[in-house]
Amino acid sequence: MDNKILRKQKLLGQILIEKKLITTQQLSDALKEQGHSNEFLGQILKKRGIIKEDDLLTVLAEQFNIPYIKLKDRYIDWDLIRQFSPSLIIDYKYIPLARDDWAITFATTNPMDINALKKAEDEAGVLKAKLVLINNADMEDIIHRYRQYLRGNISKII
Repeated sequence: MDNKILRKQKLLGQILIEKKLITTQQLSDALKEQGHSNEFLGQILKKRGIIKEDDLLTVLAEQFNIPYIKLKDRYIDWDLIRQFSPSLIIDYKYIPLARDDWAITFATTNPMDINALKKAEDEAGVLKAKLVLINNADMEDIIHRYRQYLRGNISKII
């Protein structure tokens, strides 16, 4: 992401306070913990039970100007997915969902993971990497289905 864009974005804590999802004291406490743990702020707030995952993802979607979607009942293009490495999907948790003439749309639970985004961009080649947010349950479900898909294809080969 362009550094100019990042500087213009409101910080996650600011947005959460504006939406009255957290208090300034909760933000202060979470930021102190973040200084010791190096966890993402949203994960700390979620772990503490201060915010719900859907609230966090809705705010992150707003912050990064990317859609937050649910994968339930969505068509999964396994032909597209198999064009990408298992590492990108399982380790980095980036799921290729759609392709058009200029971009691959990847589902992620963490748009702030720069290493994962770089891996997705590398694997997308000349195509742009676009992001959509999904929740952790959807991510775990699609990874589980992907592993089953891989097992099925290995069985066919053997």
